[in-house]
Amino acid sequence: MKAIINAKIVTHDTVLEDKVLLFDKEIIAITEQIPDHATLIDAQGNYLSAGFIDLHIHGSDNADVMDATPEALETIAQSILQTGTTAFLGTTMTMAAEDITKALENAHEHPPRNGAKLLGVHLEGPFINPSKKGAQNAVHIQKPSMALIQPYIEIVKMITIAPEVEGGEAFIRHVREVYPHIVLSIGHSDASYEQSRESFDWGVRHATHLFNAMNPLHHREPGIVGAVLSDERVSCDIIADLVHIHPSFFELLRKLKPDNLVLITDAIRAGCLQCGTYMLGGQEVTVSQGTARLEDGTLAGSLLKLNEALRNVAAYTQFSLPELVATVTSIPAHKLGLERMGQLESGYSADMVLFDAQFNVLMTLVNGEILYHA
Repeated sequence: MKAIINAKIVTHDTVLEDKVLLFDKEIIAITEQIPDHATLIDAQGNYLSAGFIDLHIHGSDNADVMDATPEALETIAQSILQTGTTAFLGTTMTMAAEDITKALENAHEHPPRNGAKLLGVHLEGPFINPSKKGAQNAVHIQKPSMALIQPYIEIVKMITIAPEVEGGEAFIRHVREVYPHIVLSIGHSDASYEQSRESFDWGVRHATHLFNAMNPLHHREPGIVGAVLSDERVSCDIIADLVHIHPSFFELLRKLKPDNLVLITDAIRAGCLQCGTYMLGGQEVTVSQGTARLEDGTLAGSLLKLNEALRNVAAYTQFSLPELVATVTSIPAHKLGLERMGQLESGYSADMVLFDAQFNVLMTLVNGEILYHA
């Protein structure tokens, strides 16, 4: 048994001090007494929370999910530990069908053995609208079809889809009915407000990087953004890097989506690396001054880390610390139906992160083992 002492323990609704967290592979209890036989970890007054969960990450440390190799997944899983991330959805790109199939097969057959946990795959494309492709390659966009993903359906946990495209309704209804474990997310879409609300009735329950790769909010044409903000059934995620959306929206989202907001990175292989030129979905991306862009200037994912996202949102909102931490722990865990992850509760997986008041990550634990130490 291990015990973390002198920590400010961030639970789902408060911050506990003068308590001891006991754990092995799972969290045993939060108590006031230190057992005689426990191995001690001194938090030195820093904050302890459940490990962060990233629902949308393409790569890190010069590795990408679309590399479709065991080594790439291992590299990503190891690299993101320094950001406090203990679990993630490996996210694909709109590429040739055979490339997507290879990535799905690789994730299914070769999940990383060390580092952050691969929870499954987020299929971002190819079922999107060409007019809102963003940094996706329009050449490989296709109509929604189960044929592409059926052989690896168990590993697919989230699908970003433009519901207005041909075949969108039938696909959404089928997935919702037959594969309820898959989260259907509206994104890279030109849907109107009315079309968006219809898709929620069909089974869409999330929105991918809200505000980006969709029409802007307009007082006469509220679009996807207006539909998402006004419907309690639907959660959303945002890229809080101070580039993709204006930080004034952080507080608005806190008020409108307090229990349905998720912070993501949408990080690419250049994540945790320096400026330079990299590849994303078969396209060249230039990284400079904290942004990643295609040759035409289109934003191409991000270089964001989840701990940085928390820091950015904290600076512009009135979130309490438990509420803020929930956006990268309990809320994404609940979205994926994970019953023993995302909170510091007895019986939950001992995936934890220790961080300071500026959200600098000091230590990351997965299944009770220290895998990163600053």
